[in-house]
Amino acid sequence: MHCCFSPSYVSFYQVLSLKCIYIKAHQMQILYFLSSSPNYSQHQISCWPKILMAAADNSYKVEYQSVQRRTANYKPNIWKPDRLQSLTTDFWEKECNKKRVQVLKKEVACMFSEANNNPLLKLELVDHISKLGLNNYFEEEIHSALNGIIISDGNELYSTALCFRLLRHYGHNASEEMFRSFVDEAGKFMTGKNVITLKALIELFEASNMGKEEENILKEARLFTVQSLSSFGGISHCDLFTKQLVTRAMRLPWQWGVAWYNVKKHINAYEKGHKQNTKLIELSKLNFNLVQALHQEDLKDVSRWWINLGINKKLNFSRDRIVESFLFAAGVASGAQHGSLRKWMTKVIKLILIIDDVYDIYGSLEELECFTNAVEMWSPGEVKDLPECIKICFWALFNTTQEIAVEIQQEKGWTSVLPNLHNKWADFCKALLLEAKWYHQGYTPSLEEYLENGWTSSSGPLLALLTILGVEDGRMKRDVAEFSKPYWDITYHSSLIIRLCNDQGTSAAELERGDAASSILCYMREANVTEEAAREHIKSLIIRSWRKINGHSYNTTGSFVEDEPARYIINIARAAHFIYQNGDGFGVQDGETRDQVLLNLIEPLQINQLVDQIHC
Repeated sequence: MHCCFSPSYVSFYQVLSLKCIYIKAHQMQILYFLSSSPNYSQHQISCWPKILMAAADNSYKVEYQSVQRRTANYKPNIWKPDRLQSLTTDFWEKECNKKRVQVLKKEVACMFSEANNNPLLKLELVDHISKLGLNNYFEEEIHSALNGIIISDGNELYSTALCFRLLRHYGHNASEEMFRSFVDEAGKFMTGKNVITLKALIELFEASNMGKEEENILKEARLFTVQSLSSFGGISHCDLFTKQLVTRAMRLPWQWGVAWYNVKKHINAYEKGHKQNTKLIELSKLNFNLVQALHQEDLKDVSRWWINLGINKKLNFSRDRIVESFLFAAGVASGAQHGSLRKWMTKVIKLILIIDDVYDIYGSLEELECFTNAVEMWSPGEVKDLPECIKICFWALFNTTQEIAVEIQQEKGWTSVLPNLHNKWADFCKALLLEAKWYHQGYTPSLEEYLENGWTSSSGPLLALLTILGVEDGRMKRDVAEFSKPYWDITYHSSLIIRLCNDQGTSAAELERGDAASSILCYMREANVTEEAAREHIKSLIIRSWRKINGHSYNTTGSFVEDEPARYIINIARAAHFIYQNGDGFGVQDGETRDQVLLNLIEPLQINQLVDQIHC
């Protein structure tokens, strides 16, 4: 691989004017030469941080020894490298599995024809295929099934809500007027006209979360279903399964969730309720295991990168969370075609966590200002007087970003990748610095002021840019900065959701540590309300941002605007919901996050051994 010091970029930033770097270590000096030739091997590039780190032992400057360092007391990483590298499966090696998938795809495709005369059956088939993670196999059949579908009983709420949700999700015309017959003159949902089942309430709730800001019927639908489902869940004679169904739907609506990370649960549930449909069950299990096998190989790759970087033991104040970083990235782009994006995003998220901990926990304000200046200038010389562990952070950022930029340029054909990535990193660090200044000044901003900065400190703009670079082929595109402009609104609201979900999940621990103010604390002090009231307000902002996203995702007729980068940018917001819905998914490993790693990345689905023997 070529070194990431591309001539055009170097001339712009004048990085190569620094021909050598002197690194002071304990009782010695190491002279590290940077060759003016841009040809370095991947191994040489990956060794740079280790060389720097080796020189960093016991070499703190005297002036930094008196700085009071804080700690978040993050627990050590529970996912040992040996265990990750031992993950192995022969799913991709078995040609019979791939052939079996092709056979099953043809058999399942026939089910669409069998459901031609039953619109509800057809809708439920599309819904099952979507939730089982198979929609990429049947895109043509799904669009054909939904095109021109008519629900004969317009007074049946369940089928109407299901139809609306699927039409809108798959880009077909779907107006809120579909629900007009269910509301009275005041726009309220009528409860006495028909018996409303639990299934209908849940489906209407899911449909309501696909509404836009100006769609008042869908706003009313959400209010109505939340109230009704809350009452339903509180009924004492309700069985446990029903209560769990209600709780799961209300905790994280389908529109907000990472589809791939619900697939395994849906497979298990579908198998219990539809035992007769063995073909669909077998195909969904095979597909899950095949995709999981790809994810495991990607995870092993990024785990080796993290080990080779060799900095985790030097940064004991920071979260060592490579697996959780990959879990987030796979939630953004789970498809087989996006392996490179998953790995790039995992590395970027890992760097985000490290740098966030430098600003939140470790660095003094003077050090953080110096670090921010170094990132803005993209100049290694600016960190020469900083503590060695902060230097290590800079070098990890500097080298990894340049490696990623070259890989993107080679694989996707974009130009000016490095300057654009650098600009987003600089914006991110400047936003973190402002939060650090607020903390050191003892200043609590208004919620509006906090969010004006917080959407950038969420890292959303950086991840959105990386997503655009990773999913789009740039060979025939204009400059990436120009190409990204149409995605500003979706990036902004997705970033806002990341920020607010992060605060919802981490604010309790941050308050206990005395960290900088979160959106929850800002609103508590501004409005003089309780934490519970503040959390409800933050939730309302999340709902509003989703309506804004829906408004930008659907055109005036309600049809989805086909745009691959936009869909994946929205997935960043979904991944944030996923990682923070039960607390700090990056900080705490031994709870729900651990279960999700095991469920989705480690443990395959068991397939009937007899079936396996017959076909393999």
